[in-house]
Amino acid sequence: MKQAPFMALAAILVLLANARPAYAFEVGIIAFQMSAETHARVANAAVQGAKAKGWTSTLLNSEGSLPKHAEQFDALVAKKVDALIVAMGKPVEADAQFKAARDRGIPVITVLSGTSRHTLFDIQVNEYKVGAEAALYLLGLLGYQGNILTQRFEGNVGTRIRGKVLDVVLSENTAIKELAKHSMARTQSWRDDVRGGMSALFLKHKGQFQGVWASFDGQAFVIDDLLTAHGYRKGQVPLVSIDGGPEAYRRIADSKSTLVATVAIPFEEMGTAAIHAVDTIVVKKQPVSAVTTGPYLYMNAVLVDASNVQRFLK
Repeated sequence: MKQAPFMALAAILVLLANARPAYAFEVGIIAFQMSAETHARVANAAVQGAKAKGWTSTLLNSEGSLPKHAEQFDALVAKKVDALIVAMGKPVEADAQFKAARDRGIPVITVLSGTSRHTLFDIQVNEYKVGAEAALYLLGLLGYQGNILTQRFEGNVGTRIRGKVLDVVLSENTAIKELAKHSMARTQSWRDDVRGGMSALFLKHKGQFQGVWASFDGQAFVIDDLLTAHGYRKGQVPLVSIDGGPEAYRRIADSKSTLVATVAIPFEEMGTAAIHAVDTIVVKKQPVSAVTTGPYLYMNAVLVDASNVQRFLK
């Protein structure tokens, strides 16, 4: 009789053990700089996608620091997560960390980071196409003649490609002249850097430029505020950029803003696609070719301007 309580307890423990999942899948997610809206949008979408599948996720923010990026990578590899998703990562600078993950059998999928021999693939948009669409849209607004100012960023492969494509477009349309450009430094106070650089260009070339090009929307927001502070309104000096998102769409729809168009990249869909790929390849054990046949999984970008912005605001 004394064994009855013990037997009952043992039975309960067995039931509880059977009720718990035998294996909890864990995905590590690293965003290079969560203060950048685009990085955060990819990473947060991946977190939500993992949650929807009942997975455990660990989200880390490298805060724009390459040493911290490497340390966080090392930590997740040491933790033996089941898969890694890296948003806007640095596969060249952190090659040793990417290799360590592969050597430990941890599959890595990157988003807007560039390809690596140590990863499954990179989820991308065609930056050459994106850059051409933004450049040609701005030149079209100006009737392919006039002067422009540009805000560049050489520290990211995507924004660097956009600038190079703009240069090619300008070389074939010589009635458009780039009066001056400012290149943003890789710094945590990048907004101040953009504000200071473009303010100087606006003062130096006041009344001489008819349009402004920015390599990504975060820069464009700073520039838009500067232009409106100088009294410019929609259409007077059109500002065109790239990335997309609620703030960009709000400004495009705002008659007082100078931002007239952006090429919208589907950041949330990219984060979700990364989770779907992990589920397909790592959990369901399907080949990589079931998701993509090359080093990139390309997704479509869409130009957003006054003609379609209301659809994106909904």
